[in-house]
Parts: sequence; structure tokens; C-alpha cells
Amino acid sequence: MVDGTEAIGFVCRRDLPASDRPAERLQDLRPKARRARGGVSLRVLYIAHNHPSIRPGGAEQHALELHRAMSSLPEIESVLLTKGGPPVGTSGRTHEGTFIAPVDGHPNEYFLYTDGYEFDYINGTITDKDFYTKHFRAFLAAIQPDVVHIQHTLHLGYELIREVRNTLPKAAIVYTLHEYMPICARDGQMVRTRNDELCDEATPQRCHECFPHLSPQTFFLRKRFIQAQFELVDLFLAPSHFLMQRFIEWGIPEKKIRFEDYGRAIAAATPEQSREQRTRLGYFGQLNPFKGVHVLLEAMRLLEADPVTDGQERVTLSIHGANLDIQDGEFRRNLAKLLDETTKSVTLVGKYRPADVPALMRDIDWVVVPSIWWENSPLVIQEAFLNRRPVICSNVGGMAEKVADGVNGLHFRVGDPVSLAQTIRRAAGTTDLWDQMRRGIPAVYSLDDQVVKLGGLYRSLASNPRASERAHAVLR
Repeated sequence: MVDGTEAIGFVCRRDLPASDRPAERLQDLRPKARRARGGVSLRVLYIAHNHPSIRPGGAEQHALELHRAMSSLPEIESVLLTKGGPPVGTSGRTHEGTFIAPVDGHPNEYFLYTDGYEFDYINGTITDKDFYTKHFRAFLAAIQPDVVHIQHTLHLGYELIREVRNTLPKAAIVYTLHEYMPICARDGQMVRTRNDELCDEATPQRCHECFPHLSPQTFFLRKRFIQAQFELVDLFLAPSHFLMQRFIEWGIPEKKIRFEDYGRAIAAATPEQSREQRTRLGYFGQLNPFKGVHVLLEAMRLLEADPVTDGQERVTLSIHGANLDIQDGEFRRNLAKLLDETTKSVTLVGKYRPADVPALMRDIDWVVVPSIWWENSPLVIQEAFLNRRPVICSNVGGMAEKVADGVNGLHFRVGDPVSLAQTIRRAAGTTDLWDQMRRGIPAVYSLDDQVVKLGGLYRSLASNPRASERAHAVLR
């Protein structure tokens, strides 16, 4: 229950009408600015699949940072809705009769609890449609945004696009594509279940080979269903050209998708530590099979078995990351074994906050991004460049696009620990290579610039939401 007369951007009342219809319970929870706009000319609703306070991740962090930065513009009111719970940080408060709860201490941020509903991971849908009719639709009607910017639909369902269009026929819909989940039913990784081979194209037959218990027809219908929802989106944003081309080939019209990288908050760069040898490696990110941390550990094991002599320092690795506890047992056991075999050179530091990154990168020389999937636009690469750290990465997809081999980093063959070990040896043992790579690091697209750019895009779309072509000029 809401325990006050005002909560998180809503005008709330204690005496809400007794009703089992959430729409009636939410009908008086109108944003104050809707009643008296003042200087606000546009309301934007961001939707994401998780809040970083519950589970950290790149897309989640970007959605949160973009929402809070957009809120700083006086003419725009921003609201963030993320998949919630189990309830964290909400003091048990939900709007009576709904699955909506405010995020404590953060105005205009809300959890939408979906744990009571079954989610179909293959088709990306919530099987119980009461979730939409009783909760999500009522929230949209209460907020009345001019623009809905969907950052992710995991745990929320692709159907929410149609609910937005049906509930808010005049609102513009923007959708950021963070990975390949609409194309690939294996968590959007485009990696085959056989030997983790990279996949270049998702066809019904190839998808059936990855999921033999499901027919090719299942995947044909899956694609048609998702594309039907996507037809209602006004504009798609792709943070890498590689990902954008993949989705054009999959079926998104070229006129409805544009490149738009992640903007990052610009802070003072990490001070350069004067060292003769650049032998300290850092890994930052989720600890799951697709991120390739096992490949990195296998490379470190090779380096320990054949250490460099002639006065070179031992290569060391610090692993910063979380979510190992939710991975399957085989992966956890394999990682534990590799860590036991590399104790001389590897330290598992664990979870970190985004605010910790500059200090953590101060103590390392090279950032390693060893993902075995295509990636999109890894935020860790931008973090490394912000802190003037060259990157060693896999030679495919969004990683190869963002890191120029021999200019601001080094590539190695994806999934190959021998190639990675050789590349690390070159990075650590080549005089002046680190300084050369550091000079090649480009300026990072700032969050402030992105907010201004997207603000113009939102206004253009909101003035004529069904003509997304007019908004393209804003992003060029």
C-alpha cells in the first residue's frame, strides 16, 4: 500500500476506491505535470527488463542512466518501469490492486512484478494475458507518455508493444536492440548449442537443430509473431552497425532502424600509472559462459605453464564480475577448477558498482573482452576507452567493430585460448605497444550529447509518430 499522500511523481490518495479493477485503482494516480505541465512539453516512459539495483547488466545500466539523464532536461519528464522482484527496496509498498511498486528514493522509477506469471523463453511471451489487461495497461493509462522507449522485453513479453499501441494510439514507440534475442531463441546469443559454434543466420531448420524437441514450424511462427509486434514500432535503435545489419537481414525495414551508440557519462580519465611493463589485465562483466571468462582463464593457465623469462614481470589478471551463482553447475565447477589452477596469476575480485570502475581500472593496463558470442556494443569497451585503457578482444561482431586491431587494442581468434595467450604475451612483452594503443583511443560518445540528440528525436516522433522517416535526420 502507498503510505503517503504523494509518491514518486504521482498524486496519490489514501482513499482509493475499493475495486478489483487495477485501472480504477490507478485512475487517480495521474502525474502532476499532466495536470499542470508548466515547462514540461514531453513525457517519456522507459521500459527495461531489470533494474540494476536488483540485477546489474549493461542494458539495464544504460536504461537507468539514460532515464536519469533525460530527467535533467527541464522540458522533458522521464519515467522508468522495470521488471521487479522479488520485492527489493520497496518496503512492501505497491499501488493497491496492482503489481506496481515505486523504487525507494528514486522519483519516477517503478517496479512491475511479473514473478507470478509464467514466461515463455522461446517465444518471449507471458502466457497469462491478465498481466497486461490488469496491470501494464492500467499503468500506461495512468502515465500517459508521449513516447515509450522500450529497452528490453525479457520477462515482460513482446506483446507489451501491442499493448502500448492499443492503449496509447498517439504515442511514439522507440525500441533499442541490445542483442539478438528476437532473432535467436538461445538467449539472443547467435551461438549454436552444438560446440558453441557461432551462428550466421537463424532459419527454422537451423533453430530446430539447436532445439530438437521443437519443430521448424515453431520457429517459423515465432519469427512471424515477433515481426508482427515489431511492425508497431516507429523506430529501432542499434548500438552497432554489425547488429543493425543483422536485423535488416532478418526483416526490419532499413528505413525503420538507425545506428545510435550508447552515450556514457564522461568523468575524469584514470590517471596514467608510470610503469615500465604493462602486464596487468582486467576482466569486467558478467560471469557466464557466453562472456568467455573461461577462455581467458585457460589462456592464463597456458601462460602460467610457460612463463616469460628475461626479467619480464608475471602477467596477472583481476576478474571483476557477478552472477556466477545463477549459472549452471557444470560451468561453475569448470570455472572453479580453472581458478584453482591459476592461483599464481589470477584474482577473483567479484561484484563491483559502475562508480567503482575508474578506481579499479587505475590498477590495470589492458581490459580483456573475451566473449564467445557476437556481442553488440559492449559497455565495458567504452568504460575502458573512457579510462584510457587499450582493449584485448575477440575478433568478431560488435567487439571487432569497436576496437581497431593494432590501433587502440588487439584482436585474438574468438574462443581460442592459445590465440589469446599469444596476444597477451605480445601485449605484455612489446616495448611501447601500450603507449601506442593508448594514443589511438577515440573520444567516447557522451551521455549528455545523447540526451540532447534523443530529446530531439522524441520531439520529432511525438509530433508525427507514424512517420519515423522524419526522425532519421535527427540521428544522422
